[in-house]
Amino acid sequence: MDLELKDKVIMVAASSKGLGLGIARQAALEGAVVSMGSRKEENLLAARESIRQEVAGARLFTHKLDVAEASSIKLWVEATISELGAVDALVVNGGGPAAGKFDELDDSAWLEGYANTLMSAVRLIRAVLPHMRQQKSGSILTVTSSSVKEPIDNLLLSNVYRSGVTSLVKSLSIQEARHGIRLNNLVPGFFDTERLRELNRRNSNEWNLELDEVRNMHFNSIPMGRYGEIDEFGKAAIFLLSGAASYVTGETFIIDGGKMRTVW
Repeated sequence: MDLELKDKVIMVAASSKGLGLGIARQAALEGAVVSMGSRKEENLLAARESIRQEVAGARLFTHKLDVAEASSIKLWVEATISELGAVDALVVNGGGPAAGKFDELDDSAWLEGYANTLMSAVRLIRAVLPHMRQQKSGSILTVTSSSVKEPIDNLLLSNVYRSGVTSLVKSLSIQEARHGIRLNNLVPGFFDTERLRELNRRNSNEWNLELDEVRNMHFNSIPMGRYGEIDEFGKAAIFLLSGAASYVTGETFIIDGGKMRTVW
């Protein structure tokens, strides 16, 4: 199948590791030109080198990005357009908000989660829409969380703010369809990332269990019996960004090995 991504410019936020890196790698494999943004320059350069070693002739542009800062988002988008000439697709992504239950979260935690998760999506999308409208095409994909379908007890900030991102995408998909712009959400289940390992360590301490016991609890709850691999997520994301999904917009897709029981 031709995904129609050759020479397309794809911006991937928070792409120095984890799911974002998986998307950037798959985009490069499909012949896209990838703009990678991340807070830590050393991680970003290492990620760029890892893709170049795997993908001969990969075309990669890197730029420092803090998704919690409006000015940083603006600079990344402007630099990408100046260097690469266009924005054909955007992946909205970032580190998950702090874990915690309601009584554990003060105002500063709520405000930080708001900036990192909800406003980062608003600002990233706002920054690319004028360019996509002008070219009358574009695809935007947000990386959310299973918490938008099934709230997670100790991830209250994620439950609240990522659900807001999902509603934002649905609303904008209706508004922007006439401009040829598609917007979708991709919901990961348990993927073997540093974020998941961090949450596993927290749960191990809270539940007084060994890490292997926490992992086995997860595996027992997943019909496929394992964590997802980053490249599996990247391939699903690239399909939704691609021309092969040209009639798909306003949708929330789940990739979780069958864990969630929701039917909508």
